[in-house]
Order: sequence, then structure tokens, then C-alpha cells
Amino acid sequence: MAQTMARRRLGDSGIQVSTAGLGCNNFGVRLDAAAAARVVHAALDHGINFFDTSDSYGMGESERHLGAALKGRRERAVILTKFGSSAYPDHPEWRGASPEHVRRAIEGSLRRLGTDYVDVYVQHYPDPETPIEATLEALSALVDEGKVRAIACSNFAGWQLADADWTSRTRSLARFVAVESHYNLLERSVEREVLPACRRFGLSLIPYFPLASGLLTGKYRRDQAPPEGTRLARFPRPERWLNDRNFAVLEALERFAAQRGVSTTAVALGWLAAKPEVCSVIAGATSPEQVAANVEATTWSPSEEDLVELDHITGG
Repeated sequence: MAQTMARRRLGDSGIQVSTAGLGCNNFGVRLDAAAAARVVHAALDHGINFFDTSDSYGMGESERHLGAALKGRRERAVILTKFGSSAYPDHPEWRGASPEHVRRAIEGSLRRLGTDYVDVYVQHYPDPETPIEATLEALSALVDEGKVRAIACSNFAGWQLADADWTSRTRSLARFVAVESHYNLLERSVEREVLPACRRFGLSLIPYFPLASGLLTGKYRRDQAPPEGTRLARFPRPERWLNDRNFAVLEALERFAAQRGVSTTAVALGWLAAKPEVCSVIAGATSPEQVAANVEATTWSPSEEDLVELDHITGG
């Protein structure tokens, strides 16, 4: 029996997404099809309906695994997938957001996902080579055709969100309803311009890397190499995250969490879920047990005093 979970509206669309979402970037990389299916089914059982993937994750295998896992369950899922990544260095025609690529990319994603529509279609990165008007016209056509229910963007700066919204409104094109941004207790730069833009234009924020690639779970320790098999062990420059500043903040967060009888994971995810602009906290998982732990962590609700103290700890 599937559990219920609070849901929030995605921007000004009619789409309702679960407060906790599932990031599918491990599918086809760390998880094969069978393991991915177990994770997806556990997510559905715990009330998650929001699944985040991309045509670049696992070179398309993430979409294939997600589509296979949702076979017979498609109506229970809100699928978000992305296009325009730079993950195909040998195939430059797959990058960017030109109208030609938008069309090519959606057809590939629909085929791999085994569905005839995507709920949320996301421009993965800004494309300086393509005018935003051209991209929005192509995306609007997909909405008109019923292949896409809503559109969003990722990694956009505040001014780019304003430019896109103005273009959509003045040209009567589909509007972005959300933005995916790098946002967690260790990375708060989006609060300067992106969050205000979300409030101004009615966009939802979907944070990625909510656990700072696992650093906020406590799996990495000061002066120790990243454990084998972890995400940061695969990064070419793990010192970007494993530095004195971040460990100092982490240790303060661990004391904060211990005083409240919760985990640092709960603090990290619950803090994001408490942000009014955030519609869903997307966290990856490699097992059904991790899905359950992430869902439980998202339910922690900080008090106003907690939020003030977290700002003090993290420099927000």
C-alpha cells in the first residue's frame, strides 16, 4: 500500500509533486535495471511521485531504466527529464538548445522512457549560441502537441530567468514553471538572485545536490580520502568539497543535529523543504532503504529559531 506524502504545486502549472523526489542519476551508472526498479517501486510505495532524470544520465540508460520501472505505473509518476547537457563530447549535435536539438532530444527521451509525454521538460544549461526565443518557441510547440506538460530550466542565473520570463510573456509562449539549481546548506549562492527571481516570476525551485554529494550525510571525514565507491571518490577534484571550511560547517551541523535528536541528513533535507520557493527536494538513492531514509529525513521541520541558527552556522 502506497503511503501518502504532502504535495506542492510546480510553479503556476497544475502539476502536483511530492515534497520528496527521487533523483535518478545513479540509474545506468551505479544501478542496473533490476536495482533501479527496486528503488523506483520503493519510492512509489513511500508516496514519492516525482522522478528526476536526464537524457545525459548514464548516456540515456537512466531514462531507459526509469521507463522500464514505471511500466504499468506511469499514471502514478511525474517525470522530469532534461536536454541540452554537454555529456556528449563526441556528439556536439546533442548539446545546446537549438530548435532542431529540442525536437531530436524529446523524441529520444520519449522513446527511452517508453511514454508518449513528459510531465516536465527541462533545459539543462543555458545555451549562449541559441536565442532564448528560439528555444522557447520549440518548447511551446511540444506543449501544444501534448508531448510535454510543462517546461523548466536548470543552472540559469537570475537575469536569465527574467529574460526568459519576459520573452515568454511578450511572445505568448510557454513559460518556465521551475528552475533546478545547486542549493544546499554548503552552497547558498542562489539566494542572491535566483530565489528572488523565483518569487518575482512565480517559479518553483528544485534544488539539486541537496546533500552536497553526500558530504552532509557525514560519510566523508576531515583528513581522510573519500570512501571507495562514493560520488566524491569519482570526482576529479574532490578537494572542491572536502575542504576545511566545509568540514567546519559540517561539524557544527552535526552538533546542531545531535542536540535535536535527528541526523544531519534530516537537517539538510528538512531545511530545504522549509523554503517556500522549494516544491520538492530531489535526492538520489541506491537502495529501497535509502529511499525510506530520505523520505523520513524530509519530514523534519525546523523552527524559526532553528532557521536563524542554521543561517549563523552556514553563513546564510
